[in-house]
Amino acid sequence: MAETIQNIAAKVGGSLHTVPLFINGKEVHPQKSFDVVSPATGKVVHKCSSASEADALAATEAAATAFKTWRGTTPKKRRDIFLKAADVMEKRKGELSAYMMDETGCPLQWAEFNLMVARDFLIDIAGRISTLEGMVPTTQDEEVGAFVLKEPYGVVLGIAPWNAPYILGVRAVAFPMATGNTVVFKGSELSPRTMWGICSVFHEAGLPAGVLNLIIHEPVNAASITQALIAHPEIKKINFTGSTAVGRIIARLAGENLKPVLLELGGKAPAIVWEDADLDNAAVQCALGAFLNSGQICMSTERILVHKNVRTEFEQKLKGVVEKMFGPQSDAPVLIHGPSVQKNKALLRDAVSKGASVVYGDINAEEASQTRMRPVVISGVKPEMDIYQTESFGPTVSLYEIETEEEALRIANDTEYGLTSAVFTEDLRRGLRFAKNIDTGAVHINNMTVHDESALPHGGAKSSGFGRFNSVGLDEWVKTKTITYKF
Repeated sequence: MAETIQNIAAKVGGSLHTVPLFINGKEVHPQKSFDVVSPATGKVVHKCSSASEADALAATEAAATAFKTWRGTTPKKRRDIFLKAADVMEKRKGELSAYMMDETGCPLQWAEFNLMVARDFLIDIAGRISTLEGMVPTTQDEEVGAFVLKEPYGVVLGIAPWNAPYILGVRAVAFPMATGNTVVFKGSELSPRTMWGICSVFHEAGLPAGVLNLIIHEPVNAASITQALIAHPEIKKINFTGSTAVGRIIARLAGENLKPVLLELGGKAPAIVWEDADLDNAAVQCALGAFLNSGQICMSTERILVHKNVRTEFEQKLKGVVEKMFGPQSDAPVLIHGPSVQKNKALLRDAVSKGASVVYGDINAEEASQTRMRPVVISGVKPEMDIYQTESFGPTVSLYEIETEEEALRIANDTEYGLTSAVFTEDLRRGLRFAKNIDTGAVHINNMTVHDESALPHGGAKSSGFGRFNSVGLDEWVKTKTITYKF
């Protein structure tokens, strides 16, 4: 396993590193900084510069200046920078993985998976840059010609979270830059060195100064800095990935300032296991979907709807898979902080107090630290229980017994969220019927709810947000301009 940056520093007797901001191609060290604590060890791994509102505005002005030239770069130049960035990311994989492991407490496998997907994004986006085309439509007047241009917006504000920082961070900045926009990247205070790593990779690949600017701040300054950025006249569009609660605030501020926004928010993903399903596959995919990264993924499976004819068999298989993957033979998984563990345990205790039963796990288990929690599966969940509607964003999943397609769809859609879902059946017609009627941005047949790749549009319905990243994402970051001319 890769050695952490903290351990390397300790061996050489080095002082704690301070993560800088990145403004106009230069590292910036404000006077204020804050500690970054590893949830795995409870120790300070490094410090991070704390941006002020003035720093945020400086980043915006730098991006606005860089836009004047970046918008005119050729698709080939942008493509070559993106491909070089993918190579740099691969070359620095060990270093970048260590940043993410230190800051989020994740295992090496999750960090390397993040980097693999992020690198795939860069390569795929690079190949799509030259495909962005305008139109030459036929007008109603034979003496008038027209063409439609696709132009970048300008400065884009990208806000990404800590839970899959390389995937979500790269996504937040790469699509806008690929289409000629420049970016102010507001990274998470929980994974600042990881976010800095993204900027470092792009600049090592030859990205011009000012095209990508990084700011990170203490939570106490979040409201004022975010409001100032969104209100800034040079910010032309915003993308945000995070909780629905914060997404509502971002959307309100964007609306007040008449700025377009792309939101990818929370989820309460259902997985329907029908009576003809391959139960071994369903058990594995549901376990992975529920407990990857300790359930801290917006696409995590939170509800498993099992046909009554296979309920008992599936439950036993699921328990066996969870025990094998996440049982006592391994360390208890790490969550980002203690409040996440407390939230999940409170949801479970509320459910049990109202009649739910524990199928797997121990809701009262005390682990090595307050930031660790093993998977828990419960059944008998009813609408009056808090966990029925609340996104747990942790290692908990609820089993429901269903008998008809109508009942399965009613429960699957009985949530404000609509990001992703899964269906397990050997009857493709039934699977497609379910997929058509589940109100989510994606439905995965015979695969887990966690699925994101650059070739497929990604985004949600209802309170899971709107707009789409990935394959159609280039069009999200350009606006049309119609030009007519008379012969």
